[in-house]
This record gives sequence, structure tokens and C-alpha cells, in this order.
Amino acid sequence: MVQLHVKRAEDSQFLYSCTVDEQLDTVIRHITAIYNGRLKVERICSEIPELADHGVTLPPNMQGLTEEQIVELKLIDEWEEKCVPSGGPVLRRDEIGRRNGHAPNDKMKEVLMRTMEEAKALISKKQAQANVCVTMEMVKEALDQLRGAVMIVYPMGLPPHDPIRMELEEREDLSGTQASLQVITENECQLWWAAKEMQRGKKLQDYIGKNEKTKLVVKIQKKGQGAPAREPLVTEEQQKQMMMHCYRRQEELKKLEEADDDSCLDSDWSDRQALKKQFQGLTNIKWGPR
Repeated sequence: MVQLHVKRAEDSQFLYSCTVDEQLDTVIRHITAIYNGRLKVERICSEIPELADHGVTLPPNMQGLTEEQIVELKLIDEWEEKCVPSGGPVLRRDEIGRRNGHAPNDKMKEVLMRTMEEAKALISKKQAQANVCVTMEMVKEALDQLRGAVMIVYPMGLPPHDPIRMELEEREDLSGTQASLQVITENECQLWWAAKEMQRGKKLQDYIGKNEKTKLVVKIQKKGQGAPAREPLVTEEQQKQMMMHCYRRQEELKKLEEADDDSCLDSDWSDRQALKKQFQGLTNIKWGPR
């Protein structure tokens, strides 16, 4: 199996395995799905701590308002009584005014946080360091884990406007957010290797030959952004090792220079004529008036 190390710019993403005779259309489709799926898991995981600390999201027309403004405008959160966490709520007011402040108890909070960590570990970038290939099944498993944890804590479900529910139901609206810049649709995704775009309609073997035991570093890029930057000749770790070697070499040269110091030649014990002078009575001679 060919192993592709997928990167976005200089940022490592995940490992993907396939065969050399696989169509690049299929490879790009799978890589795009895994890449966007990982982003979805990360977006949900970023909302889980807020859900655990402050409860479900308020309706859009109530977010950011103070309690006095809500009373003055006579706004009512009709989902507050429907979306009650298991074991009863714990009041933890949201200073931002984005969530209703009816948080789950500590036991339910632990369920959410533990599941979040497990889901993040499943699609983590550290999987590439461990030489583990990420598949779409792993992404779906992470999403199922998050969905199950939310259902345990909120058996009646989350409000339809809650971002976690919208993500799980594929209704998320990312327009105008930083997250929208990270998403790459299948149609606009390009795969680059060795400063060349791998064209759709071809097979992987058209670029790398028929050797299945190959590992490549490929980069995904949005259409129209041009070729991504080339990979550095040496990795960051190799550069650190080279700098350490240079430093050690400099220290060794300093010690050698100190060892070559010939000031000791002026000492009495280094004088080759010392014995002869002693016999002739020429030692300890001082010049000057008596």
C-alpha cells in the first residue's frame, strides 16, 4: 500500500493509504472527506467545554443580551424547560450571554469531557507521528462518540439552533467565520506532489510508478491558490541536531585552543638549561646595586 502524508501548507494533517492503481479522483474525494470530517470533529470539540460549563445555547435573538434587556424585551427561551441535562441542571452563568447557564452536573460534565478527549485522540495529528492512517470510518466513529455523549447528557436533545446539533445534522453555517476558510470542498481541492499538481483522471502510478511500498508527502490546496511551498530540505528536528553539533564542535575547538597555550614555556621547570646553570652556580642571579 502507498502511504500519503497529507499536509496543508506546512501543517501536518494525517496519513492516508491507497494503491498505485487507484484513480486520483477517488483519492482526492476520500482525502477531502477525511480532512473536512476532522475539521467538523474539532469544531464540535471546541463547543463541548462550553456546553459542559454553561448549558445549551440561547436562541439567536437572546444571545449577548443582559437579563434586564431580556425582561424588557419580554423574550422567553422556550427550549430551557425542554433541554434539561440528566441529573438536573447546575446554575453556572455564562458571562458572554451565549448559553442559558443551566449546566450539567459534574458527573455528566465528566462524560462530555472524557468523550471529547477520546474523539480528539482518534483523529489527532499525532496519529501521523505514530504511523497510523486515518480513515473515514475513524472520523465517523469520533462523530458517533460525540453524538452518543450528548444524547446521554441531554436525552431530550439539544435545541435546533445549538451549534453542536447543527454540526451533527450537517446544518452548520460557517459563512463569515475563520472556520470557513479552512474547509475545502471536493470540487476545489487540488493535490500536489513534488511541485506538480496531480491531475484528476489519472492514476497514482502515472506519477510515482508501480512500487506499492512508497511514502509520499502530498499537499492539499484550494483551486486558484497556486502551487504550495516546497518541503524544506531538512526537517525542524534535523536542523536542531545540526545546530547542536555545531555548538559542540565550537566548544571542542575552544578547549583545543586553551590546550595549545605555550605560556608555560616561560616557567623554570620547562628550561632545558636549568641543570647546567645549577652546576655552574648561575641560578638565582639578581642584577642590581647592593
